[in-house]
Amino acid sequence: MIAVMDFRTVVVGAGVVGLAIARALALAGREVLVLEAEARFGTGISSRNSEVIHSGIYYAPGSLKARLCVTGREQLYAYCAERGVPHRQVGKLIVATSEADVATLKRYRALARANGAGELPWLAPSEVGDLEPEVSCVRAIFAPRTGIVDSHALMLALVGDLQAAGGQVAYRSPLLRALATTEGFTLQVGGDEPASVDCADLVNCAGLAAPAVARTIEPLARQDLPQARFARGHYYGLSGRSPFCHLVYPVAEAAGLGIHVTLDLAGHARFGPDVQWIDAIDYTFDESRRDSFRDSIRRYYPALDERRLQPDYTGVRPKISGPGEPAADFRIDGPNIHGIPGLVNLMGIESPGLTAALSIADYVSELLGRPSRA
Repeated sequence: MIAVMDFRTVVVGAGVVGLAIARALALAGREVLVLEAEARFGTGISSRNSEVIHSGIYYAPGSLKARLCVTGREQLYAYCAERGVPHRQVGKLIVATSEADVATLKRYRALARANGAGELPWLAPSEVGDLEPEVSCVRAIFAPRTGIVDSHALMLALVGDLQAAGGQVAYRSPLLRALATTEGFTLQVGGDEPASVDCADLVNCAGLAAPAVARTIEPLARQDLPQARFARGHYYGLSGRSPFCHLVYPVAEAAGLGIHVTLDLAGHARFGPDVQWIDAIDYTFDESRRDSFRDSIRRYYPALDERRLQPDYTGVRPKISGPGEPAADFRIDGPNIHGIPGLVNLMGIESPGLTAALSIADYVSELLGRPSRA
């Protein structure tokens, strides 16, 4: 038997961004249901990333990534402090390992100013050595507002807020089809307990599956939707005591920020991610990447003992631009884009999506506006 339910708003996807959106809408007084295809929240992008709170340096001025990252960064620090979510503002060095990279650092400083991300001080090699004795470079800049966060604890806090405001999460409940009606949307939901759900507003925040979910929504024009692209990133852990106190990044590469040093809240170091384009979602660890990791890391950490590199995990970025193409901005399509009242599709929400999650939630709330349907 198929259950029939009625909600004001349905959010598809219980990753950190979907949960932040659902929380914001529930706190605004909406009756919210989150549909999650997996057995628990945050099993995809939200649990397979660097857990970095970004400063807002790399993105084109005026882009959604730039605007929402800078605003979201401050919201996230405040939220974590208020809710007791483990986090730390550790700061980040971006290093030039050759004179040719110095021009890129100059561009990053200009972007940071334009984006409101703050001033990034120049550091000479001797000053870098004072902060990170094992790091070798010809010049560096320092981003003091970069940090790290326990993404699982963050999602637990968001779920707690959502439920306290009356919202619900339905696990093992994939959206199969959505039909726009004069009253809103009728959803066909699969899983262990299939259901038909009516709602006034629908938010597609399904991460890696977001373009595919968008294609299940009628009468959304298929030709206007981006193609999903998948870029796998590998992470290697560094066994033993970490020599680093800060995050250390080389200049960015195509489709990623380069193989960099991140720290967890216990102080353990890991390196990654790289960029490996794949045709479908696949979290297999490809050990053939070790040599390229070693060579990339030794450009700024020449004392690396390769024996300490241990395969850790992989993640997959939800790209909507492919190999050789310019990096795409966040794609957040509201009724002003596609003309369907009450529908918001979020696609290509890769880094800095975690940092920007609370700001993205505010943006989506504004797109939906005040509930217009009884």
